[in-house]
Amino acid sequence: MTPGDKKRIAQQTGRRDFFTFVVADDTYLDQPDDPSWAELVFRPDGSRRVLRRRANGDCTFLGAHGCTLALETRPLVCRMYPFDYTESGLREELSHGCPTELLPRGQGLLEALDMNREAAVVWHEALYRELAMERDDEDRSDLRPEK
Repeated sequence: MTPGDKKRIAQQTGRRDFFTFVVADDTYLDQPDDPSWAELVFRPDGSRRVLRRRANGDCTFLGAHGCTLALETRPLVCRMYPFDYTESGLREELSHGCPTELLPRGQGLLEALDMNREAAVVWHEALYRELAMERDDEDRSDLRPEK
């Protein structure tokens, strides 16, 4: 989550308890094709801000019919999914992990998600702009990471 994501969600929900800081595993830290990622996302203790999860692992904003946040409020990385990206831009191939075998025959993932590359490009630009704000965010130093 970026500082902008945090602000948008707090404004929409009136809550401040929807995020925490967690220490990332080595796989997430190792991004050789996006060297600025670690610098922009992680605090000195190796933690990063993330949406809280319920005991079953679901996002705190997951409802019966998907995300309960308005599209313009959702974290930028959530809005961009299923696009993979680096600081230099969107990759041509979509992220792996979506259960595309569940899609109706002939329907593509982007169509099913009502997603388009043009919107993802705009959100990608906003993501890296907001990540650069991270250094000045007041929550970087005052919360302890969860293990």
